[in-house]
Amino acid sequence: MGKVYGYVRVSSMEQNEDRQLLAMEKAGVAAGNIFKDKQSGKDFRRADYERMVSKLQKVDLLYIMSIDRLGRNYAEVQNQTVNAHKGNRY
Repeated sequence: MGKVYGYVRVSSMEQNEDRQLLAMEKAGVAAGNIFKDKQSGKDFRRADYERMVSKLQKVDLLYIMSIDRLGRNYAEVQNQTVNAHKGNRY
């Protein structure tokens, strides 16, 4: 089995990601394997998201509390998911 990662995103610096972090903790994701962005979900040019994607391998597991935490453009969310399943780098 691969590594277990988590991804947390809130849309602004004022928003609190504690609920998502608690969900990652309950899922058993190590704190060092959680990637966090405080940025809009309108596109995928986010620092920690890009770092996370560069680390993901086909055998790894990624926890996301809710699909909308990945992004707001659902066609692009689907595209990102398909690429991840194929093991493609973005």
